[in-house]
Amino acid sequence: MDSIDPGRWLDEFGALMDRIRPRFVRYEPARHAAGLMLGMLSNLERKNCWTIAEERGDVTPHGLQHMLSRACWDEGGVAADVRDYVTTAFADPDAVLVVDETGDLKKGTATVGVQRQYTGTAGRIENSQVAVYLTYAAARGHALIDTALYLPKSWADDAPRRRRAGVPDDVEFATKPALAQQMITDALQAGAAAAWVAGDEVYGADSALRSACRDQGIGYVLAVVRNHHVGTAGCRVDALAAAQPTFGWQRISAGAGSKGPRLYSWLLIDIDSAVPGHEWIMVRRNDSTQELAYYRCWSAQPVALQTLVRVAGRRWTIEESFQAAKGQAGLDEHQVRTWTSWRRWVILAMLAMAFLAVTCANERDQKPTPSALIPFTLNEIRRLFDKLVLSRIATADSIWAWSLWRRKHQATARACHYHRRSQHQ
Repeated sequence: MDSIDPGRWLDEFGALMDRIRPRFVRYEPARHAAGLMLGMLSNLERKNCWTIAEERGDVTPHGLQHMLSRACWDEGGVAADVRDYVTTAFADPDAVLVVDETGDLKKGTATVGVQRQYTGTAGRIENSQVAVYLTYAAARGHALIDTALYLPKSWADDAPRRRRAGVPDDVEFATKPALAQQMITDALQAGAAAAWVAGDEVYGADSALRSACRDQGIGYVLAVVRNHHVGTAGCRVDALAAAQPTFGWQRISAGAGSKGPRLYSWLLIDIDSAVPGHEWIMVRRNDSTQELAYYRCWSAQPVALQTLVRVAGRRWTIEESFQAAKGQAGLDEHQVRTWTSWRRWVILAMLAMAFLAVTCANERDQKPTPSALIPFTLNEIRRLFDKLVLSRIATADSIWAWSLWRRKHQATARACHYHRRSQHQ
């Protein structure tokens, strides 16, 4: 126990709650928000209002549900607190802002933003809800700092459906790159230290996003598809790469992977561009499969190939953020349908994960890791936090109350199903 201090973790969590407390009009919703986050950090197999309320000893989920849907508090302000908390703790002038979207598979059509659409979660078109996220990736660590729900045109143009889901009147249809561009702009205007933007082909293909990055003086390494056309070069990127001499390739690591350095061969091609600064097409080759990947890159100043490779490697941090937030904090288990409830759940899940990321970085800094051990991970910090800090306050009375609650709702649901069926016979 000489290498960790759980009391320090609890103090850090308390300071974080004090930081967001002014965003709440009343104390009770703030208390429920803290309870929800602690439930997200627990070892519960499923994390939603019902399971978390039962774990913390409440006799109903009403308090958590009210906090998410109807209580008066400024979730936008808390979202800004998440961003400031992470970018202050991990402040790095060479940091990368990574954009990507993730989908949550859903049943039915009532949940806000749900329709049949492509989601990388399933790798195909499914009934799903998709949101765009922004990760701040720095030397000390990385964490999600912003999000925006993607509202398809079928939703944006359907006033009754919007009203039922509580979509604000000022929310209009926006493409995923447009949502990403707004989050990047917000982060930079809020003072986040960063030098680069990274993203996949969805974002690399968007000229408005690239132009916005250049206007704000932040470089980018954005993936593009092989048939992406470079106007100044007058050809596709795959044709441009095929015309280059073979001696230009360099073998460089894109970062440390779980099984060692992620080594690829890379090729950098200068582009004569009309925009100020320096623009390149970068090509990555997997030497085992010969598969090629392409990137459109820009920087206000000349940079080495190794720098662009490092930025490209940082793009995978957002995949790690998604995996951790879904596996550790229940990011995708919200079971809510309305705009406000979804946004509040996701923001508090992001804040819980930010707390884990900062705590993990602090523990790594406190004491060098022995050579026989790997450094602390988010998963391990969450496991220790659950075992050493979180207390179980459920009693026999509250456990029995939950048995009554579940069976009551199951009886009501069954009666409703039987009633609807009888009406259709």
